[in-house]
Amino acid sequence: MNEIQLEKIIFEPGKSFKIFSPRLKNTFLWHYHPQIELVYVEADAGIRHVGTHISGYTYSDLVFIGGNLPHLNFDYRLRSEYHQIVIQLKTDFLGTAISIAPELAAIHKLFKDADYGIAFYGETKKIVSEKLKQLEGLSAFDQLIELISIFKILADTKQRNILNNDLSSSAFILKDKIRMGAIYEYIDAHYDERPDVNKVAAKVHLTTPAFCRYFKRQTHMTFTDFVNQYRIERAKNLLMQDQNVTETCYAVGFESISYFNKLFNKIVGENPSAFRKNWEIHHRA
Repeated sequence: MNEIQLEKIIFEPGKSFKIFSPRLKNTFLWHYHPQIELVYVEADAGIRHVGTHISGYTYSDLVFIGGNLPHLNFDYRLRSEYHQIVIQLKTDFLGTAISIAPELAAIHKLFKDADYGIAFYGETKKIVSEKLKQLEGLSAFDQLIELISIFKILADTKQRNILNNDLSSSAFILKDKIRMGAIYEYIDAHYDERPDVNKVAAKVHLTTPAFCRYFKRQTHMTFTDFVNQYRIERAKNLLMQDQNVTETCYAVGFESISYFNKLFNKIVGENPSAFRKNWEIHHRA
């Protein structure tokens, strides 16, 4: 039985942060680490899975993730070319200054809010992404100064979404790493094959009723609702990769076009045809 992976992060001597561009698109890496992480990725479409939150992103994503908040790698199953920048910070980044210096009060709050996971959008994402791309050619000191500037922008903006409503589920996930890791991997491997709640319950050594209670406590969703949401997010990715509605419906495990359209509209706010059309218009613009 697989468990959530603890990522061990090694920093260069004399540095309080790490900047790199991982490429893990064929790896399902459901993981966590004590260090805070800022992730920027450019891609046509991808999956954002942070804590118990699952959604999709288009074109690009900018997410700030607090320490020990479980998440999936943002480049998982990307089919087109993509670019990713990851900033990982030591747990004592900026030392005690961040909680004492009044000039850093907004950044201190930003770091606390990151415990829930934060996604940024709009002009904020555009400005910060350009700053992140310019870090590579700077000295370590200048990178640090620029990072503080970036965090101030993120601290001051209203162009953000908090991804998780509370921390109880994430804390519970970490206490039961093996079960939740196995459950998420099972859903990812079988979402297009009508996942069987009895099989996944047996996989994690629970009776079906006990599993349903356990899963609802973890995710605040029923197993069926969670799988359907995962399917719809995968469907959005396929539609943005030029698959038609009928192909997409069957590819993600639905057997009824009408039910797929109804559920897609309920979760996304528009039917699959309109979503695909709007995506194509925006993509050509």
